[in-house]
Amino acid sequence: MKYPRYKYIFAISDFISIFISFILSHYITADILNKNVYVNENEILTYLTFFVYSSIFIFIFQNNNLYKINIFLTRAPHLTALLKSFLYGTVILILFSFVIKFNLILSSRVFVICFFIIALTSVSSIRLLILKPFYLNFTKILSNSNVIIIGGGKSGKLLAEKLIFENYYGMKIKGFLDDDIPAGTDIFKGILCVGKIDDLSEQIKILNIDEIIIAIDNIGYEKLLDLIDNCNKLEKTVKLTSELFNIVPEKIVTENYSGIPVVDISPKINKNLNYLYKRIFDYVAAFIGIILLSPVFIVISLIVKLSSPGEVFFKQLRIGKDGEPFVFYKFRSMYKNSDNDITREMNMKEFMKHDKYVNGNSMKIINSKNVTPVGKFLRKTSMDELPQLFNVIKGDMSLVGPRPCLEYEYLAYDEWQKRRHSVLPGCTGVWQVSGRSSVSFKDSVVLDLYYINNMTPWLDLQLIFKTFPVMIFGRGAE
Repeated sequence: MKYPRYKYIFAISDFISIFISFILSHYITADILNKNVYVNENEILTYLTFFVYSSIFIFIFQNNNLYKINIFLTRAPHLTALLKSFLYGTVILILFSFVIKFNLILSSRVFVICFFIIALTSVSSIRLLILKPFYLNFTKILSNSNVIIIGGGKSGKLLAEKLIFENYYGMKIKGFLDDDIPAGTDIFKGILCVGKIDDLSEQIKILNIDEIIIAIDNIGYEKLLDLIDNCNKLEKTVKLTSELFNIVPEKIVTENYSGIPVVDISPKINKNLNYLYKRIFDYVAAFIGIILLSPVFIVISLIVKLSSPGEVFFKQLRIGKDGEPFVFYKFRSMYKNSDNDITREMNMKEFMKHDKYVNGNSMKIINSKNVTPVGKFLRKTSMDELPQLFNVIKGDMSLVGPRPCLEYEYLAYDEWQKRRHSVLPGCTGVWQVSGRSSVSFKDSVVLDLYYINNMTPWLDLQLIFKTFPVMIFGRGAE
């Protein structure tokens, strides 16, 4: 896994503090306060449970952005995120204890209260009184200190100015790379252009670079994505500030350097290892989901069948990984024969020529008269998507990933847009939990590309958990 060193230090510190807080709470509750709490005869099992619970808290911290440096270096947002994390975490642990029958938590409110107070106090104190000053005083130890900026224009200069005059991150700008500026030119405050973009690999070795920041102006998506690919081959942390990716910090909490949003676009886990994990997790989770949701499947099937003539399931050809077609399953939400593929394709092709498709908020052509009353509810809550769990079992889809498109949509894509099909399509993803139909087509592609470059097991779990409230409240659905 590839993360800045300070994130590992923060995470390890948090884990140790929380784990010790569990042990202290157990000791105080049972031995000092003499409460008759359940003590597991197998102490190893008890400590193993504490270990698992502590790991869950690290995931919750990650989900609440407590490992983003701009949050860590603040006070009020930092404390707010910590309090929120412990409140959510404590509730989750109580609910989880009902599932695994962990009576140590279930049998004593005092234990829960002790843990909440001790853990919140210790983690907050260590983060604010020890780690934060340590980070500020020893940034070379904790942070990626040597930085090279690609782009010597307006964006690059603004970033350099912020990092020089408001540098809380311990970064040293070693130089700029720009194809339009001669090498040796003073770009900003004595920081020189050290060469062209093609010199990146060489300059990384010469200048001992830890982090690459892309801040290039006047560049198209295709060239920018090629540049990102080339940077990621060098196995350094790669971050981007670009108006082309503005949708990412708008929809996702990202780090910022002195107020400038920066998007981390460097892969965190080996692709082959992540693919293996995703496939195992997808298969197990989809199988369990189908079993648990089988009553829901039966009820929806009966309602769909009885509400209007036609098949229960709607099957359609969609484009998956590497442009390969597959049969896509949904519950039928429209009247029989109302979804005329030829007419719909002609209308869609015409629609895709207009700016509204590329930049607007609608990506579907829907005649509401063709949607059944039951179908409106299913679409609003995305329950019509549940049969895609069978696509996951078959290996056509993943639980999380870019949405699969129709063949004529794929053929109309620009080459950079086809990159969203470099991985298995998903039942849910970044843009689905960010507004679905309220996100423009172009921005949805950008969000998918962000996901592809940041795929991790915990990001998948975050997106799965965020999908449930989107389904319940039907945000952005059509």
